[in-house]
Amino acid sequence: MKILLLGSGGREAALAWKMAQSPETEKLFIAPGNGGTGNYGTNVPLKPTDFEAVGSFVDENGIDLLVVGNEDPLVAGITDFMAETRPELLVVGPRKAGAMLEGSKDFAKLFMSEEGIPTARYKSFTAETLAEGERFLETLKAPYVLKADGLAAGKGVLIINDLAEAKKELAEMLGGMFGASSATVVIEEFLSGIECSVFVLTDGRGGYRILPVAKDYKRIGEGDTGLNTGGMGAVSPVAFADEAWMKKVEERIVRPTVEGLIRRGIDYRGFIFLGLINVDGEPMVIEYNVRMGDPETEVVMLRVESDLVPLLAAAAKGELGDLPLKEDPRAASTVMLVSGGYPGAYAKGIEITGTGDVDESILFHAGTAEKDGHLVTAGGRVIAASSYGTDLADALAKSYRSAAKVNFDGKYFRRDIGNEFLPK
Repeated sequence: MKILLLGSGGREAALAWKMAQSPETEKLFIAPGNGGTGNYGTNVPLKPTDFEAVGSFVDENGIDLLVVGNEDPLVAGITDFMAETRPELLVVGPRKAGAMLEGSKDFAKLFMSEEGIPTARYKSFTAETLAEGERFLETLKAPYVLKADGLAAGKGVLIINDLAEAKKELAEMLGGMFGASSATVVIEEFLSGIECSVFVLTDGRGGYRILPVAKDYKRIGEGDTGLNTGGMGAVSPVAFADEAWMKKVEERIVRPTVEGLIRRGIDYRGFIFLGLINVDGEPMVIEYNVRMGDPETEVVMLRVESDLVPLLAAAAKGELGDLPLKEDPRAASTVMLVSGGYPGAYAKGIEITGTGDVDESILFHAGTAEKDGHLVTAGGRVIAASSYGTDLADALAKSYRSAAKVNFDGKYFRRDIGNEFLPK
């Protein structure tokens, strides 16, 4: 099978690593890829949102399976485009209607409300209803959660402790802080608990598989302090997500989500990310994404023991059936090495050394590139050091030893990933 994977981050590196292992993979292309994905396939300089260029590449290279890694092309309708122009092509990723689960927070919250899926109380507001939004804030207890309705590159969620500041930020968001993405703002009640990420692969016909559960760490600083990032690390499994808790997740969230999409006539073939929170032992949904998470994919792929390619092809065909998804019993961890200054301003083009010295982890490149024969930084999140372990402590120890061996000026990584799950 000839496969084209769209994307350039650590998520795509992990997916490429896993797909390259499959005996069913004849040829793997990654577009545009990064400085490390060439280890698993062939990087091609395509922009994932340039549908015509992607389609031409599909035709010229006999691509059988298109796997869409990131959300932008999905929300823009790449799956619909391919279905209309190349109906024989297998595509992993929902159509535009299904991608609204991530593309519109308001749509997602309404969907959950109508399907009886447990989530935080909320209301949506526009510039015309700003005064109503301020009054709704007054009915909530701090902290206050404000979410831009549309895609905002992971920066559209504000959590604010002061009511006056929350009102000020609401006005600024509705005034164009995130452009068109915050023309509508969702205000939610704050939920307190421990978060985790659950990933579901579904075939649009009611068939689905739940992948290994992970937990990521979004804040830049240790102790979950400082600014939000795309993710500073992840672990799997998650201690509280035991069989009993996951039974609640499947019955109350996964199944109603899959069935709700079908009931609406939405043909959803691909990954659904469930951002969940454990509130006093009960799972609730914080958000949906319509693709795998990053950096969770960098541990989830390690713990998928089954061949991934037949699962992806079956989902794209609408034929998951009884195809098994087996989990690796080992623990997995990933620690993200980031550029100095991230998530604020940071330099690019800094030489990276020491990657060849790493022998007990898999280095999934994220923001890297090749320049004049050297590996250099090309983003805020640079490399994820992912490791297997007999337990979580063992996996983390390996990731940290590997993180210490990779060097570039300004390198930073958190040293407390997974700490709450380690023996005290």
